[in-house]
Amino acid sequence: MNIGDKLINFKLQGTDGEWYTNFSLADRYALCIIFTSNTCDVAKSYWKRIFELYDNYEEDNLGLILINSNDATSDANESLGGMKQVLSQYRHEGVLYLKDEDQSVAKAFGATKTPEVFLFNSRRELVYTGIIDDNWENETQVMMVYLEDAIEYCLDGLDIDYPEMPAVGCDIAWKK
Repeated sequence: MNIGDKLINFKLQGTDGEWYTNFSLADRYALCIIFTSNTCDVAKSYWKRIFELYDNYEEDNLGLILINSNDATSDANESLGGMKQVLSQYRHEGVLYLKDEDQSVAKAFGATKTPEVFLFNSRRELVYTGIIDDNWENETQVMMVYLEDAIEYCLDGLDIDYPEMPAVGCDIAWKK
């Protein structure tokens, strides 16, 4: 996806067994979609920060969807069951964690890494894509909070200074 592109249509199953679409959080002023993984060290290092970000902006009407597109046939930790276990550790009710079983959503977005962020404004136009911040290994040494800045600008209706930052993480485990 390119900056300015509209959110694509999708229908994915969540860890709660329900099915969700691109319209499920239509009432949210901004929508953050993060392709993530249960097994990638980079993605795992961001879980706590992702939920803190959500907590900080939930009252500002930010919607958050996590999508796991990794092939679960080669690693059961990437299955819906594994996803439920990971999500239960964080106890966040408002966050949707969805399984992209056939990997069609990741392909349509052009996602290649975990984690990889796609932030949409109220018109569901892509306004930011890329990394969460500049230090996945040590959150105390983060100097640039790219996603947080993008959320702030998006919620204020402003153009984002750095709308595209290359994602850093593990490659999505594609089906063979």
